[in-house]
Amino acid sequence: MENNETKQLGVNISPDVAKGTYSNLAIISHSKNEFIVDFAAMLPGMPKAEVQSRIIMNPENAKRLFLALQDNIIKFENQFGTILLDEQKRQKGGTFNFEDFGPIGGNS
Repeated sequence: MENNETKQLGVNISPDVAKGTYSNLAIISHSKNEFIVDFAAMLPGMPKAEVQSRIIMNPENAKRLFLALQDNIIKFENQFGTILLDEQKRQKGGTFNFEDFGPIGGNS
């Protein structure tokens, strides 16, 4: 007998977590066994980026996250248009870039 049922993962999320945390910067490092992603917020007038959250993942799950993000970015761009990166924005006359904030982790 074949099992054609799709398994669903149940996930609970507390109200505090559901609010989310803003991040406009991710710092990624890795060792042989882990990927570490620090999500930070770099805000105008602040001398340093403040890490808001740190996620530690094993390499397999990090790759699954990469593939899921890639899939979702493709779907997003198909629906809403191409996401322009800083170099592309500058070429099209955009005005915001992180270089305006100075070096990350540097002295003010």
